[in-house]
Amino acid sequence: MKQMLEVLGFLALVQGVAGLVTEFTGWNWGLVHRWGFLDGYEIYASVTLLVLAGALFAAAESGKAG
Repeated sequence: MKQMLEVLGFLALVQGVAGLVTEFTGWNWGLVHRWGFLDGYEIYASVTLLVLAGALFAAAESGKAG
């Protein structure tokens, strides 16, 4: 379970960073800008993914080893 939370946290972190990089530099990578229902809210979605990544990493560390 701990490893799954860490993998999901890493994916959320990468996509959050990719969304912010796409918004501020114009590079075309990541998934946030490709989802139509997020038009106009890409920065908020990217920051939310970064917060989610932090929460997933914290949950992975607080869980029991095993």
